[in-house]
Amino acid sequence: MSPSPTSFTDEARIAFENLGDKAAGLLNPSIRLGVTGLSRAGKTVFITALIHNLLNEGRLPLFEAQRSRRIKSVALEEQPDDAVPRFQYEDHVKALVGKRIWPGSTRAISELRITLHYQSASGWGRWLSPGKLSIDIVDYPGEWLMDLPLLTQDFAGFCEQAARLARQPRRAAFAREWLARAEQIPPDAAADEMTARDLAQDFTAYLRACKDDEQAFSSLAPGRFLMPGDLDGSPALTFAPLVKLLPGKAPKGSLQAMMERRFEAYKAHVVKPFFRDHFTRLDRQIVLVDALQAINGGPDAIEDLESALGDVLASFRPGANSFLGSLLTRKIDKVLIAATKADHLHHESHDRLEAITRRMVDRAVKRIGRTGAGIDVIALASVRATREATVSRDGDTLPVIVGTPILGEKIGGETFDGEKKTAVFPGDLPSNPDVYFDRDDQVAATAPPQINIVRFRPPEIEATGGGVKLSLPHIRLDRALQFLIGDRLT
Repeated sequence: MSPSPTSFTDEARIAFENLGDKAAGLLNPSIRLGVTGLSRAGKTVFITALIHNLLNEGRLPLFEAQRSRRIKSVALEEQPDDAVPRFQYEDHVKALVGKRIWPGSTRAISELRITLHYQSASGWGRWLSPGKLSIDIVDYPGEWLMDLPLLTQDFAGFCEQAARLARQPRRAAFAREWLARAEQIPPDAAADEMTARDLAQDFTAYLRACKDDEQAFSSLAPGRFLMPGDLDGSPALTFAPLVKLLPGKAPKGSLQAMMERRFEAYKAHVVKPFFRDHFTRLDRQIVLVDALQAINGGPDAIEDLESALGDVLASFRPGANSFLGSLLTRKIDKVLIAATKADHLHHESHDRLEAITRRMVDRAVKRIGRTGAGIDVIALASVRATREATVSRDGDTLPVIVGTPILGEKIGGETFDGEKKTAVFPGDLPSNPDVYFDRDDQVAATAPPQINIVRFRPPEIEATGGGVKLSLPHIRLDRALQFLIGDRLT
């Protein structure tokens, strides 16, 4: 049986904090929205675009409360948690709108509160409801999310899974140095700080290579190895999986005992505080994924993303929250899996991107033995960097996307200066997602097409006659908002 991720003391603390949140919510109704993204997905851009569109009355036709003009005002509020850094919204807007550069990703947890004053959709609601909802947006790195499954693993299970992943064909070349060093270490080797350091460095180098855009792997735990922060060089991060293990309890003074102790310290001092102090307080969650990069990466990358999604959804335990039940234990009652960068495709492929991502999610849900209740899938572009057009070539009309490639981007031998616009034929996703999953079937007789992924600059935002900047353009951001908070504004 897997060990419990929390102790009785942890559960008591979680219950106490939930009671505090509920008490505060009686006076100021609020919802805690977790936002994270697996590697390369663009969560900073998503949060910035969401807030910018709410504050500037952006075009959000599928966000019912705005479409019906029931939202009366929107404002940023003082942050509720003094110990959590503020999400630097203003800086990110300056980067996107002023400089037309993509903001850097955050490397730690941050938070921002935005409050909506609205009119209820029903007469009784107008009388009973305060017409106010605060959204506490909690931004955290996807690497932290991928660490949560470690809470239910022991060291032997962690080593077995790490070795199995490392020996996969597309990973093996990156894991060669770590595996070679680990294979040379006998099970009863004496504890040695330099050996532990070298193993940890080799294992970290392997994880970093897998994270590279061209590889598009998502299952990359422990996450803090990729963004150590102030833990860099600490014993809690100076460990690695071993490929040869002694059965039972490792003898005192052995390298295995040292590694196991540090693995448990990593869970206790790095993973568990995030789970206890932040993750268990979330009400809703959106997980952004770069499904396009995985699709281009081929079957191994798709399978890896599917596995990562299974681990993610197993951590969330989505389900309905009753008022009395949530006083003590809280569940995330809605989870949205969002495939980003839909603006890299022609609109005819948007639904196809969503269908492929949904297939990954459905397979992941089935693998972990859960239901899909409370889980939805969407393809979106938080900020639309392109527009659509057509070009004629050899008598054929091709659908293309037009944008400004970032400085240094190369397309067909041409290097772009960050100012020149160009038209790109991105390719089409197949209408049948089976070609990415039924690898032994006749459906997979031919290789699925590759998508031409180009990195474009953010769009130029025009000003109105009064000099006011318009809201950031997007694809389906309104649909995401409706799923995540629409029911709380009725």
